[in-house]
Amino acid sequence: MTSSLPNGQREIARILRWNIDHPGIIEKNPAVDLAKWTLEIDGEVENPIKLTWSDFRRLSASDCVADFHCVEGWSITGCKWRGVKLTELAGIVQPKAKAKYVSFSCYDGYTTSLGLAEALQEHVLLAFELNGQPLDEALGGPVRVVVPDKYAYKSAMWIKRIVFTETRELGYWEKKGYSQTADVWKNDRFAQWRKRRF
Repeated sequence: MTSSLPNGQREIARILRWNIDHPGIIEKNPAVDLAKWTLEIDGEVENPIKLTWSDFRRLSASDCVADFHCVEGWSITGCKWRGVKLTELAGIVQPKAKAKYVSFSCYDGYTTSLGLAEALQEHVLLAFELNGQPLDEALGGPVRVVVPDKYAYKSAMWIKRIVFTETRELGYWEKKGYSQTADVWKNDRFAQWRKRRF
């Protein structure tokens, strides 16, 4: 799917290794052994769970074709992701009424968060494939979050834990002045306090 790009974005050619690291997080990508990989989902939920790789792959999978937008200004159009919808996982753990946010933690120490309503949009996936191939480690494999309407720093790579919370937790880039909402269609890249400095 090719769409008109949001303001401030330019399309780049699809290449094998794009978005290969998280600058400032680690020097190299974490090597995640599938035999040891787990995904914990807990916090303000009725049924906290810990999934192994085989548990995760037994869940119902869905496809999402969407453009991918980096806050640095580049976009890759028509990415075909396959993964488990976050709504599917929420249906299993049953968030409590006081859960208002969702925080993501990763194997490299990275964190970010979304409002609950944003996280439970139908197109938000925990992706394990891109364009019909297993998700490369350099792109966040074995599993990354994909949030198409947000800048890519909300699409956390190497996902390890999901926590439903009552209050918003600041993520890695949000603490450094990036927007909490990260809405690509509103060109919402920076927090208000950071905007006032420029």
